[in-house]
Amino acid sequence: MSPWKRTVYKTVCLSLALLVAITVFQRSLTPSQFLQESPPPTFEPQKAQKPSGHLVNPNSFWKNLKDVVTPMPTVSRGPQAWDVTTTNCSANVNLTHQPWFQSLEPHFRQFLLYRHCRYFPMLLNHPEKCSGDVYLLVVVKSVITQHDRREAIRQTWGREQESAGRGRGAVRTLFLLGTAAKQEERVHYQQLLAYEDRLYGDILQWDFLDSFFNLTLKEIHFLKWFDIYCPNVRFIFKGDDDVFVNPTNLLEFLAYWRPQEDLFVGDVLQHARPIRRKDNKYYIPGVLYSKPSYPPYAGGGGFLMAGSLAHRLHHACDTLELYPIDDVFLGMCLEVLGVQPTAHEGFKTFGISRNRNSRMNKEPCFFRSMLVVHKLLPPELLAMWRLVHGNLTCSRKLQECLELPGLEKVIWGARLLAPGSPPNLGPLPGSL
Repeated sequence: MSPWKRTVYKTVCLSLALLVAITVFQRSLTPSQFLQESPPPTFEPQKAQKPSGHLVNPNSFWKNLKDVVTPMPTVSRGPQAWDVTTTNCSANVNLTHQPWFQSLEPHFRQFLLYRHCRYFPMLLNHPEKCSGDVYLLVVVKSVITQHDRREAIRQTWGREQESAGRGRGAVRTLFLLGTAAKQEERVHYQQLLAYEDRLYGDILQWDFLDSFFNLTLKEIHFLKWFDIYCPNVRFIFKGDDDVFVNPTNLLEFLAYWRPQEDLFVGDVLQHARPIRRKDNKYYIPGVLYSKPSYPPYAGGGGFLMAGSLAHRLHHACDTLELYPIDDVFLGMCLEVLGVQPTAHEGFKTFGISRNRNSRMNKEPCFFRSMLVVHKLLPPELLAMWRLVHGNLTCSRKLQECLELPGLEKVIWGARLLAPGSPPNLGPLPGSL
């Protein structure tokens, strides 16, 4: 066969083979499948590796390490708005037939009859407080009659900031309230509160009575609210309306922590026992809690926690029955998560000295070195704030009297606590 005939023969054979292949391919796909483009190849993300000469993920080859964003852990989102609109809760009358129930004091009987009523409608809401880049959300428990405390806090440690410094986001403030405990005062105080909220726009209020036992309601309502409206807030400071807080020290402390870590730090009580004396404010009858001691918990006067932990804490608290002491209840929720609260000497929820008559409790040089101190009423808070932020000179001898001599040791303590902090920190400032 001549060369040109062989060429023609090969061409015809290749054409027939190609036609057969196309026919088979078309019959194996539906028309819509045939017209679709094949999906682009996907690359599985690789774990970070030490430089070893091997090729890395081609998608990140040209990126600077500073530009690579670590993905935040995702949490399954619940409702996108507050979903409790009516109060429909009746007493659990089954308890009234129990002999042990009749032996309880009236306020404990009231608590147990309505303990299953967990969530109530919102009266005042400000979801915009969590919009944008929020680094620290300052949350203060208050009651409707204590306007003077809220006003003092707005003028001092609750003042909002557009930036927490060092490229961090904003600092925002909210007050948590229920309704007036006395029926005859409710309408009057509610009108005053509505006016206050129009002025400042910083009040969250729910439709339950403000009382000591309902402080636990305030905890779970805030956690639910935070879970709905604040997916990206990094940290929370939560405290009472009669404490002194040093925001500069709080922000310095947080600089050594990442929002993804299980941060819950404050004035932690270990192995605290339930109080059985009926004349004590924190008395708990044995039928309500029979264990010999509480799990570790932080005093409710003030504590810091990571935003990611707060979301998990909301779901953990929903698995437990309500307990009448709010800070103990949060300790129980942390126990469900297997998270240990961390103690820090900069949180003094029982005063700098437990001796109320001690001069240390009035010394501004000590306050300048702390993160949280309880307890100060509005005139004391305003006066101490002016002293601490004025032209204050502290003697070396006075600094050495304190357990933590100066801000530097408070921050050094934070570095000791923070996971991944440098192991060799050198000598403490002021210790040479």
